[in-house]
Amino acid sequence: MYILLINRLLCIKIPLSQFQWLNLAILGAILLAIPNFTFAQTSSSQAPSKPAIQLAKTVDGKLNINDYLVSEKLDGVRGYWDGHRLLTKSGKRISAPSWFTADFPAVVFEGELWIGRGQFEKVSGLVRRKVADDHLWRKVRFMLFDLPQSPLPFEQRYSALQQLVKHSPFLEVVPQISLSSETELYQYLNRIVSEGAEGLMLHRKQAIYTVGRTDNILKLKLKSDADAIVIGYSEGKGKYKGVMGALKVKMANGVIFEIGTGFTDIQRQHPPELGAVISFYYIGLTHNGVPRFASFWRIRDDEPAQ
Repeated sequence: MYILLINRLLCIKIPLSQFQWLNLAILGAILLAIPNFTFAQTSSSQAPSKPAIQLAKTVDGKLNINDYLVSEKLDGVRGYWDGHRLLTKSGKRISAPSWFTADFPAVVFEGELWIGRGQFEKVSGLVRRKVADDHLWRKVRFMLFDLPQSPLPFEQRYSALQQLVKHSPFLEVVPQISLSSETELYQYLNRIVSEGAEGLMLHRKQAIYTVGRTDNILKLKLKSDADAIVIGYSEGKGKYKGVMGALKVKMANGVIFEIGTGFTDIQRQHPPELGAVISFYYIGLTHNGVPRFASFWRIRDDEPAQ
């Protein structure tokens, strides 16, 4: 606070006498001499601390299914409980009602904030609110899938999670199952996708928690998906004349292309804003790295406003 005051006096050039400058210098020396004294920080410098989390790779090639536990890939918002606060994967605090987290144990765990299949939009909107919606939060369950700070292999971490959820009615464990073959794996995938699931997650049973992208966790879907930033629009033709016909988007690797399918009529009338991050489905890539048969999925906005 003292340093900020000096800077402002210098910037706006307020004339001070030598005696006044001497008083300011003495004040600063006294404050610095106080044990454990620290000057206040401005809120703009207090960026959220991003949790150190594990990220999945995509199934690529053959695998020994006996090495893995398999669960449904839930279509929700990833949450991180640091023992005291509920955070997003980028470290922003989620404004959950106090009663929702009141009985959470003081242990670091993570999972998916989930209402049900196909309900991502509701959960995403809920997480972005600064003021909690008590009515909708009562429909949410925090579906736990890991213990980031545990040194145990995943199979034992999964058992430990089953004990943690006894503390709160809003905590559940994502069910994990064992399968005997790849044939059985893909049969299971086809069945749950037909029922409305997004896909599957495969956790290597004996793997320790590893921060960053790792093949200790694999995701398996019938279609691939990715994110891109909206950089422009193309006007529609025929029945879509006068509204958005396609989004021009740019992926993180610099690839630019257009997405013209997957939109509702309302989304064509009110398309995602420039700069918005959207998710899309695709089936393979061209030789230039452009996603084939790209189809709009949703706006990827699951971070609370700060």
